[in-house]
Amino acid sequence: MARNRWSQAGTFASQARAVLRQAGREDAFVCAVQARAALHRGDAAAARQELVTAQRLRHLRTYAEPHLAVQARIELIRVHLALADTAGARTLMREVDEILRRRPGLGTLVGEAQRLRARLGAERDPGTAGPSALTAAELRLLPLLTTYLTFRQIADHLYVSRNTIKTQAISVYRKLGVSSRAEAIERANELGFLRPSETVERREP
Repeated sequence: MARNRWSQAGTFASQARAVLRQAGREDAFVCAVQARAALHRGDAAAARQELVTAQRLRHLRTYAEPHLAVQARIELIRVHLALADTAGARTLMREVDEILRRRPGLGTLVGEAQRLRARLGAERDPGTAGPSALTAAELRLLPLLTTYLTFRQIADHLYVSRNTIKTQAISVYRKLGVSSRAEAIERANELGFLRPSETVERREP
């Protein structure tokens, strides 16, 4: 993409997706490349669909694999900015900053992040955050909201406090524009943030 070889980039991304699917896997970085390629050919709808898939997968890319985690988010930030979604871009930028805080020596990615940060600093406040502003932690929580687990049990599963889970859940509800756990699951399904296999009959905590 940096060399303006968009057709080749799209082909490589499609090949990567095919290999991953054979192994029963998906990856946010591949989604990011596919989204940028879709935007280049003027297909905003396809780009948005790739963003939805990336939302579902992004939290799997952590500081344990810092280069891929940061690069995927940088490409996703560019897509969000191209779609005038500043809130989504800023959420991703905060995740980039957190990874760079833990893993600062990432070469040219540091400079790319700095340039995007400066660009975001010049953007207007997006106002109320929506679904695209869900954080990695909130996206990690979403599938667990569909289970029988109480907030306390989810907290134990994720090795955090119950208050942390409650705060994250409230933030999820706000960004999805709902007021309950059941409504959050329904809305997340509508948006494509949950796989069908992740939605089961559940009870309120």
